Amino acid sequence: MKKIYKRIIMSVLGVIIGGISVAIFKTAAYGVDPFQTFMAGLDKLIPIKFGTLYVIANAVLLSFALIFDRHYINLATFINLFFLGYVTQFTFDFLSKVLPNPSAAVRIACLIIGIVVICFGSALYMTADLGVSTYDAVALIISNTWKKGQFKYIRIATDLVCVIVGVGLFLLGGGGFRAIPTIAGIGTIITAFFMGPLIEFFNKKVARPLLKD
Repeated sequence: MKKIYKRIIMSVLGVIIGGISVAIFKTAAYGVDPFQTFMAGLDKLIPIKFGTLYVIANAVLLSFALIFDRHYINLATFINLFFLGYVTQFTFDFLSKVLPNPSAAVRIACLIIGIVVICFGSALYMTADLGVSTYDAVALIISNTWKKGQFKYIRIATDLVCVIVGVGLFLLGGGGFRAIPTIAGIGTIITAFFMGPLIEFFNKKVARPLLKD
């Protein structure tokens, strides 16, 4: 019983930390992870608050998961669905007031901090093993249910689709070509290469020992 409470707390903290990290990435304006690139495009095109938009987009993905494979849907899925977008919105609004015109040095610092924070949050969230986000579920379902190939290749494909569609929506919403690196830039590339090793580091050093204690 004690362990399930730990897993729930780790899931909640992981999602909150993940939402904060997305806001830090947005403040850095050097690009975000692929799914958030897609969300940034939607946010530019559709004039509603990001938190509400995040819930709607994830509800659509949740419907896909519920139809094809409910195995990956659990408590953490709904925590992610209903809280991450609003945590991101609140944190970004706060950072925008504190850092209205961040210098290049501050933006680089935010990028580095954002990468570390998102990996730490992901380690807590994944080790708790109480479900995955609706976006993560899509690639897992395609890989395991439809037998269309290895997960890593399908995840690369879904990430590419998110980035391409997100950039397209961003341009349709009035974003200029010069602003594209703020949603799909060096930060997006860095997360692709460094998230895996950093998440595993935090898994070994923090998340797994917390769950065992």
